[in-house]
Parts: sequence; structure tokens; C-alpha cells
Amino acid sequence: MSWNYDKVEKLNRASAVMELSHKIDSLAHDIATLSTNKENIWTTIHQKLRYLWTYNTNAIEGSTLTEGETIFFLKEGLTVEGKPFKDFIDAKNHHEAIEYLYEVIKGERPISEGLIKELNALLLLGITVTKAIDINGQQMEKPAAPGEYKQQPNHVLQANGAIHYYVEPLLVIDEMGALIKWIEENSKKLSPLIVSTVAHYNFVRIHPFDDGNGRGARLLMNLILIKEGFPPAIIKNEKRRHYINALVEADKGDLEPFSVFVGNSLVETMQMVVDELRRP
Repeated sequence: MSWNYDKVEKLNRASAVMELSHKIDSLAHDIATLSTNKENIWTTIHQKLRYLWTYNTNAIEGSTLTEGETIFFLKEGLTVEGKPFKDFIDAKNHHEAIEYLYEVIKGERPISEGLIKELNALLLLGITVTKAIDINGQQMEKPAAPGEYKQQPNHVLQANGAIHYYVEPLLVIDEMGALIKWIEENSKKLSPLIVSTVAHYNFVRIHPFDDGNGRGARLLMNLILIKEGFPPAIIKNEKRRHYINALVEADKGDLEPFSVFVGNSLVETMQMVVDELRRP
């Protein structure tokens, strides 16, 4: 059964979410005011945000690169001895996916299943195998399928020992179609915070690809935010446990903690931008 999108109405009335939306709007006003005649600084700020976004989103997925190593590699193109080469591929791919995302926004392309598949293909460029768990619970590897919906079920072992199952492969096309339709119908009706939150959660809930789902969900979330004039909500690696716990609560039917978490992440990013713009 498809996720009940009607439950978003309750989220739209949640006082904590409404309060965060007001705070986000206020910070957006501050950024617009402070940005006057500061185009050169904005270039540097955008670069910083892309580096931080790439570092944190990959670290959440297990990358061993530090923030400094990620920035050094992206700026200089030089790897660091002793670190898995795949971590550098993931950093390069994600950084290029961000660049592509901004091209999509500039070209005013609508959000579609085709676009989401393109982003996944960029994230997995050069990746030949993906890790999986077989029916016996053993780690295995299977050929990567960049940009293609999964053909086999995927699931994850949670910290409490329970196995969490995602949407079955046969239902992915219908589920993704429903998600895209919901985004299209509500992008101008609801706040960008709510739309991006619902989109992120449902992308993770569906887990449409064999790999790259977490990074893809955060790309989709930020695509929605950036299209509406906001900076990306950078979910930091040190808050990974809170991030996962909020997603677990959403799985139980309560999306408010996750919306608040995403909102606070966006506020933190926006405050960083304000601080940079206020520097003499």
C-alpha cells in the first residue's frame, strides 16, 4: 500500500514546524539584505557549502575521508594515502551531482523520475559493485546498476537487531510516480520545508535504487529547497544518530521530529551564511 500523503496536513499545522518556517523566512530576509553588492563573497560561500555538503553526506554513508581531506581532494584533485579509492570516487561524483543539480535549477527542469535516475547515475559513476545482504543475512556484492531502479529487495539491519524492509521492487515505479506527483501538486501549496521533508522521507522509505539512496534523498530534499531560493540543508555527520532516530519516528507514523530535524539543519546552514556575509 502506498504511503498516505494525507497525513501531511497534520504536519502542516504542527507548531514546531510553523515556528521553524517563520525562522527560516526571517533568515532568508537577512541573507537577501546582506547579499547586496557581495557577489564575490557569494561565490566563495557557495563553494564552501558544496564542500561541506559533499563531506557530510558521504560521511553519513560511511566515507572515511575527513572534512579537510575531502576539501583538499576536491580542490587539488589529489588523493590521500591510506584511504579507500572508492571514498574519493564518491566525493567526486557527489560534487559533480551538485553542479548538475544547479544546472537543472538554472534550466528550470521539473523534478521527474528521469531526473532522479540521472542523479543516481552520477552518484554511482565508476562504481562497479554495490554491497548487499543475502537471504541468510550475509554480506555480499552484486553488480552496480547506476540510474536503474532496483530489481531485488533491499533491507537494512538496524541498531536494535531488527531488519527494516524497504518497498518491494515491483512497487517502486508506482511509489516513485506517486511521490513525484505529490511534489508537483504541493510545491506551491505547502512550505518548502514540509515539501522537502516529505520528499526526503519517502525517497528513503522507497529506497528505489540498489545504492545511493541516502545521498539521493538529500539531493532531492535540497533540490526542492534551492529551487525556492534557500541554501542546502546540510545534515552533519555528527548528528547522524539524531537523523536516523528521526527517520525511525517517521516510519512509525510521526513525521514531525524529522521535519524539525531538517528545519534545524537548514537554520544552521542559513545562520552560517549570515555569519559569513556579516564578516567585515
